[in-house]
Amino acid sequence: MPPRRKLSDLDRGRAIGWLQDGVAARQVAQRLAVAPSVIIRLKQRFHATGRVQERQRSGRPRVTTQREDRFIQRQAMQQRMATANNIKQRLQTTTNTVVSGQTIRNRLHNFGLRARRPVRGTTLTANHRAARRAWYTQHVRWQRQQWA
Repeated sequence: MPPRRKLSDLDRGRAIGWLQDGVAARQVAQRLAVAPSVIIRLKQRFHATGRVQERQRSGRPRVTTQREDRFIQRQAMQQRMATANNIKQRLQTTTNTVVSGQTIRNRLHNFGLRARRPVRGTTLTANHRAARRAWYTQHVRWQRQQWA
């Protein structure tokens, strides 16, 4: 099943205008690339309420604004190794918005950013360093023909 696409206020207004001009609901649905049932429900709601805007829904209000969400994303992209708590502290000092670390992780997840651990290479011992240094001193004066 494809993801649901919400009609914008502009598209809802256009749909009602087309319906009032006599365009069939099926044709309006094709023009807007939605199911005909969406247009039929929109028409019924418009006749009942006289409005095309969606009604306010209940639910927990968002703690952060879109601007703060972009700030969170920008901080995560600029400092790739920053933790959610580091970003939370920066957000709090910059915008005085108090959020939890989980909220930061949720926003980053919405932007498609995931936590990654850097690959840790093997630790070099003193013997490794000495061997590298010896190799370098042997090869430092080589010419291009010797490398071939």
